[in-house]
Amino acid sequence: MGLKIVLDTNCLLQIMGANTKYHYLFDKFLHNEFILCISTDILLEYEEILKQKASITAADLFIKVISYSSNMIRKEPFYKFNLIQKDNDDNKFVDCAIVSQADYIVTNDNHFKELQDTPFPKIETINLEEFSKIVPKSS
Repeated sequence: MGLKIVLDTNCLLQIMGANTKYHYLFDKFLHNEFILCISTDILLEYEEILKQKASITAADLFIKVISYSSNMIRKEPFYKFNLIQKDNDDNKFVDCAIVSQADYIVTNDNHFKELQDTPFPKIETINLEEFSKIVPKSS
């Protein structure tokens, strides 16, 4: 089925900016080169932050684009694992990664390093730079 990721909001902002180093990753998403796993809680956070950082129009458009994309998996966690203690709000990404069986959580947030000490369920995290090497720019 393809590479499945959960994208932390801090990384979402970096791929959404048209003039950022990682904007090409949004184009890769649009061309079905990876699968984005989301939950309602994640979608609401994306919308909230995009409205603050960009505009209501940009937020609404982005939410529509990912909501109707064929390479988006929407799963609602039925259990809260509470694996991240330092920032409980980050657990929405962890829970989504578990239920959607994502390959990675892509994040630049250091709170996710707590997951390295969790033997089960094992969740792989990578930062945006590492993800950009897995899904490189086309030559």
